[in-house]
Amino acid sequence: MTNNSNLNDSTTQEAFETVKKCVKLFGAVSGIVLATTAVVAILGNDVTAFMWIRGAVMLAMAPVILRLVAGAAQGSRSNFERVRILTTVLPVAIIVVDLIPGLCPSWYAAMQAIGALGLIGAAVITRRAPLSGAFAKTV
Repeated sequence: MTNNSNLNDSTTQEAFETVKKCVKLFGAVSGIVLATTAVVAILGNDVTAFMWIRGAVMLAMAPVILRLVAGAAQGSRSNFERVRILTTVLPVAIIVVDLIPGLCPSWYAAMQAIGALGLIGAAVITRRAPLSGAFAKTV
C-alpha cells in the first residue's frame, strides 16, 4: 500500500523526475555505445556478437525502466519495487560482466560503466526519502 499523501507531494514527484533523468542518461549512453559499436564495425575493427546484443539490450531496457518509473510515480508499488531491483542489479551485472578478461574491449566496458552511473543514481534516489517513505508499508 502506498502513502498517497507522500506520493502526491511535490518533493516526491521531483524525486521521480530525477529518477527519470537518471534512466534517460543510461538510455542515452546506451545509444551512444551501440552507435560507437556500429562505427567501429564500419571502420573494419573487430566487434563481437556480445557487444551488439548487449548494446541493444541495454538500450531496450531504458524505455522499460522509464515506463516502470512512470507507473511508480502514479502509485504502483510493484513498479516501484521493480525499479529498485533493476537499478540495483543492472549496474552490478554490467560492471561484473565487463570485468571478465577478453570479453569486450576496454573502451566498450568504460562506456557501459558510464551508463551504469545513471542507474546507480536512480538506485540511490529510490532508497532515500521521499520515495522510500511514499511506499513504506503501513499496517
